Amino acid sequence: MNIILLGPPGAGKGTQAQRLVERHGMRQLSTGDMLRAAVKAGTPVGLEAKAVMERGELVSDEIVSRLIDAELTAMADETGAIFDGYPRTEAQASALDAILAAHGRTLDHVIELDVDEDALVERITGRFTCAVCGEGYHDIHKRPRLAGTCDKCGSSEFKRRPDDNEGTVRTRMAEYRAKTAPILPIYEARNIVRRIDGMADIDIVSEAIERVLAS
Repeated sequence: MNIILLGPPGAGKGTQAQRLVERHGMRQLSTGDMLRAAVKAGTPVGLEAKAVMERGELVSDEIVSRLIDAELTAMADETGAIFDGYPRTEAQASALDAILAAHGRTLDHVIELDVDEDALVERITGRFTCAVCGEGYHDIHKRPRLAGTCDKCGSSEFKRRPDDNEGTVRTRMAEYRAKTAPILPIYEARNIVRRIDGMADIDIVSEAIERVLAS
């Protein structure tokens, strides 16, 4: 099973991808993570990407495609892939088709976690974590049982991500829509796009994804 998992930052895409990894032994292929790993490992494509980034340029589609190809080569044939952050353009979608075909794979589903922008703003701007143990909280949905004290470790120190503000969240949403708009029609024409309510409870979203995979 090979899928593309779409969703703006804060939609719960990372959580759902991790559940798929745990339940089905799938592999999450995040282009950002793969680039960082390749650069750190000093692989040939990693060194090439590092040189490009050091020049302040964007990593080319060709380099990203080679990263994807290398990851699929290293994976067992029976291991499914979750594509995260790729493809984002028509050219990348075409390249992915060619890469999958070369490995005897097909793209089975494109799953988009659909979100309400205003509700997503509330979800993201209200979240904070314990500065000591990392336990997550929310101003509305998950407050500490004792105000100002972490339920898990008892710390009174909390922190918020500096980019968890309304302006940044709405900018991310606009960027996401702009980046996914070019590729969705390609997959809609193949009838493999499925949209799931990303604002639902985490377990309900997981169940909906499972139903898509089983279809």
